Amino acid sequence: MPGMSTEHAAAPPWERIVLDAGDALIFIDAHGVIRVWNAMAAALFGFSAEEALGRSVDLIIPEHLREAHWRGFNRAMAHGGTTSHEVRTTRGLHKSGRKLYVDMSFAIVTDDQGLSLGSVALARDATERYLAQLSARKASGV
Repeated sequence: MPGMSTEHAAAPPWERIVLDAGDALIFIDAHGVIRVWNAMAAALFGFSAEEALGRSVDLIIPEHLREAHWRGFNRAMAHGGTTSHEVRTTRGLHKSGRKLYVDMSFAIVTDDQGLSLGSVALARDATERYLAQLSARKASGV
């Protein structure tokens, strides 16, 4: 195509999909190490790809939620999947330390033999919505 370098043209389309996705896309390997971190992940959590890649996903998990995260992660890795494919709102850590709530969906990535390779998550900032809902519940006494 005109205007495309041969380098760009040779890249598989999935690489562009990952990089250009409208939501944060994060892949962690079977050990919980961040291996894929797109531009929207950097925008959402405040850590550049250089800061996140090769580090534990604990980078973006609040300390009080880590034990539950690892318990669920290890169970899903052992079973090759999650029990639910729903989007969940959870807390996340932003580099600046600001309070962050994210809508996340997860899936276990497996190879052709069904061996769990890691987990992919799609995330979107839900902070404003979550805090507004929390405020409304408090105001109504629920």
